[in-house]
Amino acid sequence: MILVVDIGNTNIVFGLFDGDEIVCDWRIGTDKSKTSDEYGLLFRELLQFREIDLKSIDGAAISCVVPTILGTITDAINTYFNVDSTVVGPGIKSGMPILYHNPKEVGADRICNGVAAFEKYKGSVIVVDFGTATTFDCISEKGEYMGGTITPGLLISAEALYREASKLPRVEIIKPENVIGKTTVESMQSGIVYGYAGLVDGIVENIRGEMKTNPNVIATGGSANLISSESKAIESVDEFLTLKGLKLIYERNL
Repeated sequence: MILVVDIGNTNIVFGLFDGDEIVCDWRIGTDKSKTSDEYGLLFRELLQFREIDLKSIDGAAISCVVPTILGTITDAINTYFNVDSTVVGPGIKSGMPILYHNPKEVGADRICNGVAAFEKYKGSVIVVDFGTATTFDCISEKGEYMGGTITPGLLISAEALYREASKLPRVEIIKPENVIGKTTVESMQSGIVYGYAGLVDGIVENIRGEMKTNPNVIATGGSANLISSESKAIESVDEFLTLKGLKLIYERNL
């Protein structure tokens, strides 16, 4: 089995593949203060809770956008599972040409998303990943990473309203019953959810015009299901897209 780990600014998502099937997955908070031993023990406990035989783990793959804890996680996996990790980055075979002016600037998670999405559709695709930032990644019909767009994430946007507007409260991000809110909380929830859906649809429309194709649009990330239900552009949601891309890249580097 293959352990795959996606290290984001807010959460670390990791899962275990048995062949092409993801048999279990977890989401934990990203904590820069944790040691490799703390992460290693946490990973082991979560796997053992699911009655996973630790000796059945044959390898690991990591994508990371938080460089300060990459070494911590790789050490934890090496020490507690006795396997080396394939880390997505320069020199790794992804099978996807990167058309960024400086390919090293592209986040590892965005490459994983692109690889998995192209594998799924075998054609042009836009990936919308709802994380700490919301990213739009554009893959050509030839399977090239063309570039994309980065916007503030849903949680960042909501937190900014609370911090910068003296009378606005911190709210739970859920879809209100109506666009026209009857309370301050409902009005904020409406602006966040419906406003963000409009942002997604507008950006996708402009991207389609530049790509000059009719790409599929797939969403992933923590808020994907919430926003996709109100978005006209998003066609499908795959919560494991990044992990699937990690597994594909791992296999391409055996």
